[in-house]
Amino acid sequence: MSRRLLAILLPGLLVALCALVPLTEQSAGAVSDPPGPVTGNATYFDGLGTPYGGCGVPQANIDSQDFVALNVYNTPGDYTFYPRPLTGANLSKAGLWNNGLNCGRYVQVEVSDFCSGTNDGAQNQPFCRNGSWVADAYNGAKLTMLVADSCGDSNAWCRDDPYHLDLAKDSLNRFVKNGAAVGDMYPGHWNNRHLTWSFIPAPNYSGDIDIGFMQSAQVWWPAISVSHLANGIHGVEYFANGAWQTAQMNGDMGQSYIIGGTTSGGSQYQIRVRDVTDTLINGGRVYSFTLPSSCNPQCGTPYTKVGYTTSNGPTTTPTPTPTPTPTGGTGVSCGVNYQVANAWQGGFTTSVTVRNTGTAAWNNWTVTWTMPSGVTLTNAWSSTITSSGTTWTIKAPSWATSLAPGASATFGFQANGPSTPGPAGITCS
Repeated sequence: MSRRLLAILLPGLLVALCALVPLTEQSAGAVSDPPGPVTGNATYFDGLGTPYGGCGVPQANIDSQDFVALNVYNTPGDYTFYPRPLTGANLSKAGLWNNGLNCGRYVQVEVSDFCSGTNDGAQNQPFCRNGSWVADAYNGAKLTMLVADSCGDSNAWCRDDPYHLDLAKDSLNRFVKNGAAVGDMYPGHWNNRHLTWSFIPAPNYSGDIDIGFMQSAQVWWPAISVSHLANGIHGVEYFANGAWQTAQMNGDMGQSYIIGGTTSGGSQYQIRVRDVTDTLINGGRVYSFTLPSSCNPQCGTPYTKVGYTTSNGPTTTPTPTPTPTPTGGTGVSCGVNYQVANAWQGGFTTSVTVRNTGTAAWNNWTVTWTMPSGVTLTNAWSSTITSSGTTWTIKAPSWATSLAPGASATFGFQANGPSTPGPAGITCS
């Protein structure tokens, strides 16, 4: 039997709903992994919803077309809809979907017994009525599948059986036994049979994560999807205001998060990702990227993939370095706050704020400083930086060339070399 999911998502509405969900409740989760391989009833569905599956990634952009949905609820005999994500007292009703926290993980699935009776998932009715579970030639066939969707329907499968799996229909005949696909398990030998399954890390994983902006994403709603994961995803952190911030999950779409720019209203982003063990992936690797020009004023397609650069950052919130004291040039009065945001062996990133401390507008603001020998510029955001030996010149971006008295601007850069000491001989002009 087919159980088709409808996924009609309104990003603006989703973000409004997310704001009502306490972050500690949403991210904590309520369900532990099964202690070992478990057996449950199986159903199938035609494909992910439009534009996204339950995990927040379009079907065209997921890693495997062999995918499954997990139960949103574990409420035997109770077929009521409860608002998602589950919070407060409703956390006790969570199924293995776990408020999206099992998105992007893989499961090893093995075919088990066939039902010789009625197995229709009717409410308040037993599974496999008027029949029995019997082994047949398909027992033992296996397939590795990706968690990409959720089952929240009001039937016995999605509510009464905690280990129920809903499988992509096209995968049913791709299960492998004795080195070959079974070919004809569906439809004649299916009848929502039993499957045995367990979570596993991504098989033969290589490369790094993929990042894409979601439909309607923009500077003021930077919603991203994170995919190609080695071991699921339990959180995203973004760098803003000189510290790492915890991103809010986009509803219960476990691979989609609402992040923020490195500066308020900026289009430059830095994130790091936690896997299903709540560990920062790749030793705390930092992913730096920019909102594409095609997303101005907002992204018009379901998924806009972006490139990124990486750096290896610390796992703790950075601490500020001493604020240099600049000298004024041509009558300008200013202040500069220079902070090392992340540092690793051989490189670092910064967050720098310049402020007009004078009484007149500071037009075409420019800062010049001397960097220690051995420091070389890699890239910069929210400013234009040129270097000549150890002398660096930082100029205002084209969209913010003037600073009124008391106003400030923040920019950053990535560099190779030692992170300390900071710049010297700072001059504002």
